[in-house]
Amino acid sequence: MQNMTFPNLSVPTPDPAEPQGDIPTSTGQIPNAIAKNIESFHSVLTRMLAAGDKVSDLIFSPGRPPQVELTGELQGVAIAGLERLTTHNIKAMADLMLLGNQQGKEVLEKKGSTDISYSVPGLCRFRVNIFMQRGTQAIVMRVIPTKPPNWKDLDLPPGVVSSAELKNGLVLVTGPTGSGKSTTLAAVIDLINSTKRYHVVTIEDPIEFIHDHKLGTIHQRELHSDTPDFASALRAALRQAPKVILVGEMRDRETIEVALEAAETGHLVLSTLHTIDAAKTIDRIIGVFPKAEEAAIRTRLAQSFRRIISQRLMPKVGGGRVAAIEILASNSRTREYIEKGEKDGRSIVDAMNDGEMEGMQTFDKVLERMLRAGIVTKEVALAYASNSNNLSLAVSDLDEPIPVSAIDRQPMPPRSNNLPGAAGLPDIDGFEA
Repeated sequence: MQNMTFPNLSVPTPDPAEPQGDIPTSTGQIPNAIAKNIESFHSVLTRMLAAGDKVSDLIFSPGRPPQVELTGELQGVAIAGLERLTTHNIKAMADLMLLGNQQGKEVLEKKGSTDISYSVPGLCRFRVNIFMQRGTQAIVMRVIPTKPPNWKDLDLPPGVVSSAELKNGLVLVTGPTGSGKSTTLAAVIDLINSTKRYHVVTIEDPIEFIHDHKLGTIHQRELHSDTPDFASALRAALRQAPKVILVGEMRDRETIEVALEAAETGHLVLSTLHTIDAAKTIDRIIGVFPKAEEAAIRTRLAQSFRRIISQRLMPKVGGGRVAAIEILASNSRTREYIEKGEKDGRSIVDAMNDGEMEGMQTFDKVLERMLRAGIVTKEVALAYASNSNNLSLAVSDLDEPIPVSAIDRQPMPPRSNNLPGAAGLPDIDGFEA
């Protein structure tokens, strides 16, 4: 590895069959010098992934060794010759990943960061962000499993799984970066694909999980290579006869406007927002529009939303991480609170606390159950709570977290492994008859 310098070399003509951002791999296309650099780079990625079976991100930063994020913490990976990454090392790696991706290069130059997908044959795929900092480049590579996740493996609550049975409306998955939003949506899309003969269109930046055709037919569009932006792709999707539309992120007013329109016209629309809980998600959407339009947007959102699913990923007892999931579902009470606004004695949190039979749950109730089951420590539960004082009072009978051995004696509420239609939930707006 000592001689691995990744020098800048001429860019080969990309294979039109390859998705933009994924390098061409045919040796007939790549000069020998570049092919050797690619092989060396892939060896580095392989070494980094071998640091553990829970590696979520690879990070390349000037002055630091290659690092991986392992169960929420950064860990350096010793690779001879790369003990302290130089700006040249990182730029050369970025250039390799941008081979043939002129759009990605232009976006990086103009905006200071670019999102691409990158795959290593036989290893895995990555969602990559290359960005400028202090005048030099840095790279973060999110590890994407080769297959979409299965909802059973993720242990998703019924209120999330039943989203696959909705026939129309808006389903939002929210949370900070790295909270598993894309993974949850991929599991829901895979469930729809496995159980419904539907046409599904996804619009992503970049494409993460690759979905094969199953019972459904799925078309995946990537920003910059297949479409210039979310809003125009979403408008086009309305003419492509889909039953389900996935929008990677509702980033601006235009995208939100078209997503609402799609949900109102009989489509099931799934998307993400970077908000911390259900109530803040509602505020964010309404706040994007002018004050004069607030009443109309409240009415439209109240009538079209079906689920707001918020996630927080936290360390669990014994290692690894676990997701706490808050769920707001559509019923007459939650629609009224969204349309008319929250007041004393009529809050979204109150509605979720009272809506357990309809699949709703709040972060703090979930955290209390996790704490009592010994899944997380009291310190972690309070740190991730929406209202730590209220949670502290609710668990005041616990001097210390219950040990892991007590999990079998105090299990989490059972979850059905059957499809959502048989989950025993009452009818909620948007479900198939």
